Amino acid sequence: MKGEWKTVRIEDVAEKVACGPFGSSIKVSTFVPDGIPIISGEHLRGTRLNETSGYNYISAEHAERLKNANVFPGDVIFTHAGNIGQAAYVPRHPKFSRYIISQRQFFMRCNRRHVIPEYVAYFFASPLGRHRLLANSSSVGVPSIAQPVSYLRSIEIPLPPLPEQRAIAHILGTLDDKIEMNRRTNETLEAMARAVFKSWFIDFDPVRRNAARARNQPSPPAPLPVGEGGLHYRAGYDFAGLAEVARGLRKRQTPAEDIFWAMVRDRQFLGLKFRRQHQLGDYIADFFCHDLRLIVELDGGVHMTKEAKDHKRDAWMRNQGYTVLRFQNEQIIDDPASVLAAIAALRPPSPAGRGAGGDGVVEEFDHLFPDSFVDSELGKIPKGWRVAALPSVVQVNPRVPLKQGVIAPYLDMKNMP
Repeated sequence: MKGEWKTVRIEDVAEKVACGPFGSSIKVSTFVPDGIPIISGEHLRGTRLNETSGYNYISAEHAERLKNANVFPGDVIFTHAGNIGQAAYVPRHPKFSRYIISQRQFFMRCNRRHVIPEYVAYFFASPLGRHRLLANSSSVGVPSIAQPVSYLRSIEIPLPPLPEQRAIAHILGTLDDKIEMNRRTNETLEAMARAVFKSWFIDFDPVRRNAARARNQPSPPAPLPVGEGGLHYRAGYDFAGLAEVARGLRKRQTPAEDIFWAMVRDRQFLGLKFRRQHQLGDYIADFFCHDLRLIVELDGGVHMTKEAKDHKRDAWMRNQGYTVLRFQNEQIIDDPASVLAAIAALRPPSPAGRGAGGDGVVEEFDHLFPDSFVDSELGKIPKGWRVAALPSVVQVNPRVPLKQGVIAPYLDMKNMP
């Protein structure tokens, strides 16, 4: 109930409030290739630490000397100079066990008997919270919050009971997750569109396939062998003692495998059917798609010592007519859109109302293209196409007469994707 909410000062519910290091403590010359990551404003775009951007690092020894600027899961980080008003918490299971905040940041460590970090971050993302955080700021020169540590301690916040804090954080966190998933979906769709455009209008893959058909090239590899009883079971292969191994691997999926499986299971991606930890011959593939004759392998650090074995395995699978795609776990976690785009590039999108499978779908699209090339001043182009100057086919900066009182249509470049 709102009537049970108290008003408290940050210093009453914080175990610690501290500022980042002095400017000379972290310089470009102190960066190392790997170590303790430095949080910048790029990582505070939202209420939760955003780890899609890369990090700069300092050594663990350097971080120990800056112990007061070390932050850990549950800490809430603020920006006091530059892009002021940012507030984000480090989630429970971040990419790293600890971080260093930069010179323009300060942080709060919550006393979890009174307040949870998610609630604090969401409060300071609200209009009321932002107003209170920026009330002691100046926009002269570089925008900044004066005396950020002592000022943050003095800020008053409404404090509901812990169960209500958790409920608020859960509801808002679910909405944030949905927004993030929509953003990633849009990135994936854009990447797929770019891949299809490149395939059709830069590499001219449909023309090359039509030319191969015209030359009576062999058809793709024959279907997989039929198992006992005439059934196509697990891509045509019968299990030979690996069933329990595959089941165990499904129960012990890595975080990267969890993410990939969540994106492709139940035909969510292009209507394609994927199987996980699937036996092919004497091997178990991480993920298998019969529609594309595709094997997807997700590699962690252990594969650095298994290159020869992986090469032998991939060679056998390609000899059976499969395509093998390998991705690092980090790519799945940090940039899943690029992974889905690479898979989408193997199959043109289906027409509206049609499924994703079947070679007939490819041929339907390919029939829109010729089956040979001709020479042009730009190189080889599909037969029947021509090279033209851009102004001859589209209007560039067209002059549109306007009547008095009519508002001119205007496209601001900031609205362009």
